[in-house]
Amino acid sequence: MNQAIDWKRNFFILWGGQFMAIAGLTVLVPLLPFYMEELGVKTMQSNQLWSGISLAAPAVSSAIASPFWGKLGDRFGRKLMVVRALFGLSACLFLMAIVTSPLQFLFVRLFQGAFGGVVDASSAFAGSEAPKEQRGKALGSLQGAVAAGSLSGPLLGGIFIDLYGFRPLLMVMGVLTGIGAIAAWFLLTERNSSKNKVHFEKAKDSIFQTFADLLSHPRTRGFIIVGFAANLAVFGLVTPLAPLVEKIAKSPDYAATWIGFLQAALWTATLLSSPWWGKQNDRSKVERNYMIATAICGISVILQACSANVPALFAFRVLQGLTFSALIQSVMLVVVQASTDYNRGARIGATNSLLVCGQIVGSLTGALITGIFKPEIAFLFMGIIFIGSALLLLRGFTISRVFLFRVNKR
Repeated sequence: MNQAIDWKRNFFILWGGQFMAIAGLTVLVPLLPFYMEELGVKTMQSNQLWSGISLAAPAVSSAIASPFWGKLGDRFGRKLMVVRALFGLSACLFLMAIVTSPLQFLFVRLFQGAFGGVVDASSAFAGSEAPKEQRGKALGSLQGAVAAGSLSGPLLGGIFIDLYGFRPLLMVMGVLTGIGAIAAWFLLTERNSSKNKVHFEKAKDSIFQTFADLLSHPRTRGFIIVGFAANLAVFGLVTPLAPLVEKIAKSPDYAATWIGFLQAALWTATLLSSPWWGKQNDRSKVERNYMIATAICGISVILQACSANVPALFAFRVLQGLTFSALIQSVMLVVVQASTDYNRGARIGATNSLLVCGQIVGSLTGALITGIFKPEIAFLFMGIIFIGSALLLLRGFTISRVFLFRVNKR
């Protein structure tokens, strides 16, 4: 009974911390091209280049740092990693508010990736502390925290930025994220912390071996590949969104507000559907759920490229949110299922490292396509990536079922 109470309290703290962290980041990300203008970037091509590089920067440093943080969490406790990630992000939000050039902003984003990582730290904690039969639900509900933060950030941030500017808002979010870090430090309880040292002594694998083990297993390899594709596609949509809205909106002067509402539509749908997908993953095949969700998600992105007005774009963003919510949580659940208490943090960190490589490729690809062609082409390309990943997972799922049937028959 006490364990159930502890988990509920832990969950609410994790959810709140993750909500504040994501809200602090998403007030800026979809409006990044506008902030680049404030930092002195003048031309469309330069703006797209700096925006793409800045979006990719934390993914680069996170890809390097995540496996090390995960392994440290396995040894010294995963609560410490949650606190570290929240404090790191809080410091970065303050620094983002005071930078005066795109280069300074880029360095802060690199720092953010190296010392942040709230989502994977929370996932590792939840994967170890949540009841085994509810891990899908726990990861799905934490995905809901990402959605809630991503909803609140652009919705309130777009309006706030139009009225007051970027810098005051970043300061406020830095303070709130710091409060979340303090709450995690004092209130999170880690039931398995006493076992970490014993478990770590059993885990002799190097970080390189952790990557090799994940990629040598057909199921985890398949999900990591499609998760990479999902991150590539969704981050490839970030920089094309602002110019697409400016192009089709009847009042371009209020494009920031429109983008806020469009992002709110996306993340409201994600917030509502994330726990449902998590429950479905506890009840049925994760592969089937993932294939259905990513195929529909790809169709919705292609339809956004064909939108002639903001209401149509709004509707298709809702459909994207209802289905994208299933993707990354499913990848993490498969990795959690394939892990043990002594290597779960390292494996989640390694998985996150591989997934954020998709963010790097997606951010740069989206910015490049938008700069050379037009935003509609970027949306079409990313929609095809989503659908292609569904077909790839279907092929792997079919092959594995045929193989198991032959083995059982023998």
